[in-house]
Amino acid sequence: MAAVDAGRGPETAWRDPKKYLWLLGLFVPSFPFLSFGLAEATGLGVFWWSGLILLFVLFPVLDQFIGKDSANPPDSVLAWLEAQKYYRWCTYLFLPLQYAGLLLGCAVWTSAAYGVADKIGFALTIGVVGGLGINTAHELGHKKDKLERWLSKIALAQTAYGHFFIEHNRGHHVRVATPEDPASSRLGETFWAFLPRSVWGSFRSGWGLEKRRLGRTGRGPWTPRNDVLNAWAMTFALYAVLVVGFGPGILPYLLVQAVFGFSLLEVVNYLEHYGLLRQRRDNGRYERCAPRHSWNSNNIASNVLLYHLQRHSDHHANPTRRYQALRHFDEAPELPSGYATMIVLAYFPPLWRRVMDRRVLAHYDGDVTRANIQPGRRAKLLAKYGAAA
Repeated sequence: MAAVDAGRGPETAWRDPKKYLWLLGLFVPSFPFLSFGLAEATGLGVFWWSGLILLFVLFPVLDQFIGKDSANPPDSVLAWLEAQKYYRWCTYLFLPLQYAGLLLGCAVWTSAAYGVADKIGFALTIGVVGGLGINTAHELGHKKDKLERWLSKIALAQTAYGHFFIEHNRGHHVRVATPEDPASSRLGETFWAFLPRSVWGSFRSGWGLEKRRLGRTGRGPWTPRNDVLNAWAMTFALYAVLVVGFGPGILPYLLVQAVFGFSLLEVVNYLEHYGLLRQRRDNGRYERCAPRHSWNSNNIASNVLLYHLQRHSDHHANPTRRYQALRHFDEAPELPSGYATMIVLAYFPPLWRRVMDRRVLAHYDGDVTRANIQPGRRAKLLAKYGAAA
């Protein structure tokens, strides 16, 4: 890679060591094509489930073997780095591949050549793409550019999670690491308890935010100007076109991939702020969000596939900052591995709590009262860790 001038003069040069690694993010939307090709070439039905194998087996192994990178770009190059259009195209190209894979899925789901088990496996593989596509939507939806914000809604349409566009930006980022945030998990709360709370709570919050915004202009919520409604309209239109083109037999598989896809988003939400709490000030308001309120990970494999989502602390401090410029903070609590590994642990609550509860406690120097505790487990956890109720 050629060195680049950072803007201070010829003596100041910096090279992005991950520049071309970001293209690996496009490996994710290629899952359906890889799955289809391997299944057709070998005749082995297990390859229809390739998305699950890659996400839950291969990526955790890669996180362990490839290791971590905590290096930050110099402050002097951040503006230059964010202005480079190459990095934007790494995210833009995700979308046509995402939807090409969905079309391939519809063709498979309507074919009599494949069994129900194969079609379900392929639906879950496509759901992996849709779920990780929400991360691409997350990157695009935080930007001020109108094109990128619309591309964000398009990426969300596959999983019928368009309200995320509103709730995440104007809800989660305001209430993060507080008991009021449905997308911040609590110490002692299992993922399976968090999932319905976050899904329903995020929906209610997104609708409420838009209703209040429109109310300030004298409008009701039932208008095309409602960004929740127009995002859902994209899903309705997408599904209607696919059903007309391929037949109603694809609907069960569309629903399977959508539910699995947005559940992947929610399990990532679960691990990003588990047990972390912003403290209240004397005036009753919460302290400003800081790096210590997000779990981070510097595992390279997961980071290049998720556009630096694991540098979550800097994202909350600078929501519009582009992924290639996000920084590591020493004060941020560190997950023991990358998101791919932690997602697997989250599915098994005893393993998750064995790994993570002690880390939450250590983060608060043994004072569990400073953590965001699940209300139903508060008395038990306070007694367990020697704190007064």
